[in-house]
Amino acid sequence: MINKIVLASGNKGKLREFNQVLGQMDVEVVPQSDFNVSDADETGLSFVENAILKARHASQITGLPALADDSGLEVDALQGAPGIYSARFSGPGASDAENNAKLLELLKDLPAEKRTARFRCLLVFMRHAEDPTPLICQGTWEGQILTEARGDNGFGYDPLFLIPELDKASAQLPPEQKNVLSHRGQAVAELISRIKPYLQG
Repeated sequence: MINKIVLASGNKGKLREFNQVLGQMDVEVVPQSDFNVSDADETGLSFVENAILKARHASQITGLPALADDSGLEVDALQGAPGIYSARFSGPGASDAENNAKLLELLKDLPAEKRTARFRCLLVFMRHAEDPTPLICQGTWEGQILTEARGDNGFGYDPLFLIPELDKASAQLPPEQKNVLSHRGQAVAELISRIKPYLQG
């Protein structure tokens, strides 16, 4: 029975979230930084490739089962960009504000109906570094890109991401509502529903 998983991330928010949900199954999630694991080179051309690369890297070095996610924003008018480059859309080490400014500039003259977009999250769980059949879970959150930022919650592109049925930006939602609706929330819910057989060893 697996009772410890390494998270291929140093993100404290993600760590807390995964411990909350997997703790109910008596599984402890530990960050890769506890083992001095460096970040994997994200050389894949898709979210799923990068998530697998991150999980395999963490599992190889620690000898533990690993969990990794890769996520980002896809804008239809930009042929799916920023996609896997969401975090570094306006350059390496870019801030959220710089990325948001670039997105607004690229879409500045587009009408609302052409501003469709979605957040995607791919979660990968590998029992060991050579696992030929990793568990892959995906969440998708459909919306539109606003013409100006709204709200103070969240991070990344949340202030520009409109949920049309709520007429609110992601950054205007309380965290508990966002966690149910969001791409990551959906992927985590799928993970919880499917992971039990994988934990048997």
